[in-house]
Amino acid sequence: MLIGLLSDTHGLLDTAYRAIESMGPIDLLIHAGDHYRDAAKIAASVNVPVHAVVGNCDSRTEGPEEKVLEVEGAVLYITHGHRYNVKISIYSLFSRAVELKADVVIYGHTHVPGYGHTKVSGYTKKEGLLIINPGSVSKPRDDGRCSYGTLEIENGVIKPAIHFL
Repeated sequence: MLIGLLSDTHGLLDTAYRAIESMGPIDLLIHAGDHYRDAAKIAASVNVPVHAVVGNCDSRTEGPEEKVLEVEGAVLYITHGHRYNVKISIYSLFSRAVELKADVVIYGHTHVPGYGHTKVSGYTKKEGLLIINPGSVSKPRDDGRCSYGTLEIENGVIKPAIHFL
């Protein structure tokens, strides 16, 4: 299964659609917040399920602040990250993921792409907890390149990737 990851579209959908096209044939799309309504627009134009959460720029939009999905035996925790102060530290986000027994945390807010594994006592996955931020497809920070992510889940193995436009 191939999952596409977007975050921080901020109403600028041209690059989001380019990213989706670059992903190739995906089975699921996740939008990690900031412009929840963008996810609804995207969902209307793609033929895969779309899951989204609200971000700090969605104050007048109703939607979930976090979601937990089970996909191919992996527990995915999705949140924007602003409520966990991820620009300062990911410790609170990490703690929430452990509480939810997640295998993967998908978040946004920082507009900076990246991923990593961290060991957690009692986890069955030898790699530990995967934390991934796809960056922003509209307003990138860091090196200034728009980015998105993918997760490939096959036979219980989760392969993350960051891609640049």
